[in-house]
Amino acid sequence: MSQADVVVGGARAASPLWQLSLFRSEVTSVFRRWRTIALLGVLAAVPVLVGVAVKIETGGGGAAGHDGAGPAFISQVTNNGLFLVFTSLAATLPFFLPMAIGVVAGDSVAGEAHAGTLRYLLVAPAGRTRLLCAKYASTLVFCLAATLVVAVSALAVGALLFPLGDVTLISGTDVSFGEGLLRALAIAGVVALSLIGIAALGLFVSTLTNSGIAAMATTVGLLITVQIMDQFPQLHAVQPYLFPHYWLSFADLLRAPVYWDQLLDNARLQALYAAVFFSAAWARFTSRDVTS
Repeated sequence: MSQADVVVGGARAASPLWQLSLFRSEVTSVFRRWRTIALLGVLAAVPVLVGVAVKIETGGGGAAGHDGAGPAFISQVTNNGLFLVFTSLAATLPFFLPMAIGVVAGDSVAGEAHAGTLRYLLVAPAGRTRLLCAKYASTLVFCLAATLVVAVSALAVGALLFPLGDVTLISGTDVSFGEGLLRALAIAGVVALSLIGIAALGLFVSTLTNSGIAAMATTVGLLITVQIMDQFPQLHAVQPYLFPHYWLSFADLLRAPVYWDQLLDNARLQALYAAVFFSAAWARFTSRDVTS
């Protein structure tokens, strides 16, 4: 966003139209960065690699994942290409998707400070709160876009390499391809929702430093640390409060009837993390002495 874009009159800054313009500018700023494009490219490549690997492995008539290895649902991919969507989301959610979100969120404020543009953004009388909300909202848009990139890429590769048809759910019920596609869309929405906690955490870290690289590294480091903590049985008492704990609960959407308990637990947990860390980011950002 240029200085000319932000130096505006008070009436314009207070108008809903201006606020929409601020949000649109932040979203555009996120998606025009080469780093963001590269991250989306990597995410789009994961389903291609998984699909090709499964195709090569089953070229001789074998079944993928017969030894239980690989992401969830991978043994179903050869029978129905739609399962490549579920497999790819399960493969990217533990690390690739949250890492991408951590990079974007971590750079949101710290990157502006490092580039020396943050003080220009604050010249407009829209206020720090609106700017922070716009940055968080643009990060959430990236959460949804990144998830959809994985899902759409997986659907395209699955349709190209494997047959499509009725979907056999985890519970053994057969549903039409159309209903399976709707469930895949719902799963993509749940996965995007699962990322709002790490997005808020990254935003908070971004308000603590003027170095975008430090903020991104810290956010990704926290992600890895929490992921490791979620694997130790000795920490079972605190694991339900760790933001990645219910990430793979989206598989419950592939049951008939749907199991809602862990899905709702995940939604509540992500909302809690979003509220706590966005509030912390707001408290830090609104009291921060911005010199760059």
